[in-house]
Amino acid sequence: MLIKGILALILIGLVAWAVRTRVRLKKTRGVENVESTVASPASIALGELVAIAGGIYLSLVLLTSFLKLSLPEKVCIYDNLLIDPLALAAIVIAILQPLFLSLLRRFR
Repeated sequence: MLIKGILALILIGLVAWAVRTRVRLKKTRGVENVESTVASPASIALGELVAIAGGIYLSLVLLTSFLKLSLPEKVCIYDNLLIDPLALAAIVIAILQPLFLSLLRRFR
């Protein structure tokens, strides 16, 4: 039970970190919201995180279909949480992308 709580906290922390990093990157790039509605930087970053994960998911589905790879239908996380392995990979990649972008900026 303790391990599940720790893993949940790590996942929540990673998502919060990814959103915060996206907000910081957006501010340094000077990108402004051009729509008539006012959205917070966190909501914009979270929307971008979901959009990027969706794009990665579609690319992974096309790649596995093209290569005719056989993957398990669902992956069990914890005891009762079943998730599509491609969706899990897409979310993990989308969460880790800001880390790689910030590291790339620091090494340039």
